[in-house]
Amino acid sequence: MSFLRQIAESFSRWIDAVTTSAVALLGWLAAPRMVRLAEQANGSFMLQAPAGALSPSFTPIKIANGIVACSGEAAAALKGSQVELAMRPEQFFFRALELPRRASDFLDGVVRAQIDRITPWTVGEAVVGWSQPVNVANDKISVTIAAAPRAQIIPLTQAVGDLGVKSIFVSTNLPHANGDKAAIKVFEQSAAGALETRKIRRRLLAGLVIAGVLAGLAIAADVIVGGDLQSSQADVARRIAERRGTIRAGNDAVANSALAKLVRRKNQTPANVIALEALSNVLPDNTYVSELRIEGDKVQLIGITSDAPSLIGLIEQSPHFSRATFFAPTTRAPSDPGDRFHIEARIKPVFSPPS
Repeated sequence: MSFLRQIAESFSRWIDAVTTSAVALLGWLAAPRMVRLAEQANGSFMLQAPAGALSPSFTPIKIANGIVACSGEAAAALKGSQVELAMRPEQFFFRALELPRRASDFLDGVVRAQIDRITPWTVGEAVVGWSQPVNVANDKISVTIAAAPRAQIIPLTQAVGDLGVKSIFVSTNLPHANGDKAAIKVFEQSAAGALETRKIRRRLLAGLVIAGVLAGLAIAADVIVGGDLQSSQADVARRIAERRGTIRAGNDAVANSALAKLVRRKNQTPANVIALEALSNVLPDNTYVSELRIEGDKVQLIGITSDAPSLIGLIEQSPHFSRATFFAPTTRAPSDPGDRFHIEARIKPVFSPPS
């Protein structure tokens, strides 16, 4: 149980961190317009809206008993805006402090630790702010503290917040000072921040729940459908393997048959190049071949020689020829240097097995 509790707490902290980041990002992307409510001497407030706002530039507003009395245009200008509640210095207690310059890095802690000593209220009873530090002599800084009772400020901020403002902060000026540079922020709250945070948190949780449900459905579908697909895939793979085996066996048979035919053809077909080389070695130097034809295993020679009958014996003696004979009469023309012969012979295959 302790382990589950730790997981739940870690998850809650993670959701809070994501929600805070989302709220900050949305606030940065959609910065609200700024509206100023300046307190007047009679206790009312003057709405100072920026140019182009729905309300007039200066509109009087009264806040009494936690209720804001204003026109509809002023209420529309305040709704969704960032409101500055600028109060008169007479409402605050001021006190100047001199601190070491090193204290500027952790001024918030130093000031709040001394609230009950320098003001009539404790930390929980007061709203506090301070001016920008000013360097003074002896490596020190001077700040002015502005404080007011919380019970005086909170009803005003709640009344304005009920109009649907985005956020609200309370400020005042240093006594006898002019301009915004002397303004001190003493209190700030996000009127719509908590509501937006709860909405975004609920949406994040809903999104995570939906994602978890979809992930569960996807896993279930993978288990159910994936099993069938795996079985079908195995069956298809088996059929493909069988088909490849059949094709491979057929290809081997065809290849073996073709190889046998090639071997047989090699053994039965005479080699023309070898036949030509054999003829060049057999024929004497006084023999000239003018025409040579090879058709299948038969070779025919036509040419001129000084002794035609001797050619038959020379060709027969070669191991590459057989059955040499004249296929036309031997003639001799007056212009010929010898007898014109016509001889044909059979070519023996070079790779034929011995008989």
